[in-house]
Amino acid sequence: MATFWCLALSLATALVVRADEPDAPLPEQAASALQRAVRFYQGSVAAHGGYVYRYSADLAKREGEGKTDEDTVWVQPPGTPSVGMAYVEAYERLREPYLLDAARDAGECLIRGQMHSGGWNASIHFAEDERRRHAYRVDGKPRKSARNITSFDDDKTQSALRMLMRLDQVQEFQDGRTHEAVQYALDSILKAQFPNGGWAQVFDTIPDQASFPVEQASYPEAWTRKYPGGDYWQHYTLNDNALVDTLHALLLASRIYDESKYRNAAMRAADFLLLAQMPEPQPAWAQQYDANMHPAWARKFEPPAISGGESQNVVEALVRMYVETGERKYLDAAERAIAYLRKSELGDGRLARFYELRTNRPLYLVKDTYELTYRDDNLPTHYAFQVASRVDRLANEAERLSRLSPAELDKLRGAPAIPTPGSVKVTPELERQVREIVAALDDRGAWVEAGRLQYHGKGDDTRRVIESRSFIRNIGVLSAYLAVVRGQ
Repeated sequence: MATFWCLALSLATALVVRADEPDAPLPEQAASALQRAVRFYQGSVAAHGGYVYRYSADLAKREGEGKTDEDTVWVQPPGTPSVGMAYVEAYERLREPYLLDAARDAGECLIRGQMHSGGWNASIHFAEDERRRHAYRVDGKPRKSARNITSFDDDKTQSALRMLMRLDQVQEFQDGRTHEAVQYALDSILKAQFPNGGWAQVFDTIPDQASFPVEQASYPEAWTRKYPGGDYWQHYTLNDNALVDTLHALLLASRIYDESKYRNAAMRAADFLLLAQMPEPQPAWAQQYDANMHPAWARKFEPPAISGGESQNVVEALVRMYVETGERKYLDAAERAIAYLRKSELGDGRLARFYELRTNRPLYLVKDTYELTYRDDNLPTHYAFQVASRVDRLANEAERLSRLSPAELDKLRGAPAIPTPGSVKVTPELERQVREIVAALDDRGAWVEAGRLQYHGKGDDTRRVIESRSFIRNIGVLSAYLAVVRGQ
């Protein structure tokens, strides 16, 4: 028996070596590279099954949105859910067990980071002293002082939920632990939705629905030009795509679980976007609204204003909702906003992040003092006060979709979540990408690239890093390529 296993191991090793050789067929090289990369990321890079944004090449240092250690992983993309989703999608394409194993590890990490409130925050802590400060469901009844925040900011809860839903789906809903975590999260999100269809940026308790009337957005009679402070995270929030990401997650839930309540919640969120569209002369959107549906302050560099950035994201969402429903009201709202945004473009093809209410003058802040100004020559550097304009692309897409028949819209509605083998072609460009990705893999199975760590101080000498974004992109290319060549 021992001789048999030694022979089997020798044959497996020989196959890997052969596949790694430059003259091996490209599909064999790609398959070997994919498996080695996943094994390395799962076995050597992951901590508690989870991931952060980047690592020093020797894995001694790690960062999410801040310096961290091996007992803290990140939820906010491109952290654990993003890497986990890459595993899920690669598994769906190739059905290789090692890919599902890696996805399950990431999913278990997220389950261990789910809050009693239902969702997730930016990171998950595993060191005992720090962990006790957070109300993680799997740990039982939390202390009264434990932090129990579900956050929609920066795609935190939504990305975790999407990954777990897709993991649940590829496991054919047979893993009870994953399925229960998803159902708990979805139920919590539905309970936290306000009567008008919106959500706050975060929640730790279910809001008193009677305290939030359904109203159309309007201009306040007056607004303070000095930052007033306050709990801005309780506002109805569009900033950083919070509501739009939630809407998309609910649409995905409705498809995966065939439950009307999730689609209904997504439709209510879409109708909130219609309520939140400001009247003339600025039929677009603010980053956040108070309970009276007036644009409101958030952080000291986020005044009540019309947002060129968030408005474009909302337009994209409304165009998608037109495809999803065929209801013209969503496309009409998008077209009004597109016309306004086109008139508001700056001379260099960009949009201001903020436009003053009613006057539509581009609004900025002064570096260091954060006073409001109309000048853009002394801005804080940590925030984008001007953004790329996507108005032409949005207008072209809206016009294209407006010409489609109901049957054609229905066909778009049924598009697959990830590219199928038939929708990807083996081209010289794709083969070039695959060769470059294979060649860049080091002996460990790591893709190392030139880069710096952002949060380790000015004296940090790191010049070579491992980026989760690059890993996600590379295994996506390799798995898509292999799915095509195996399906030919």
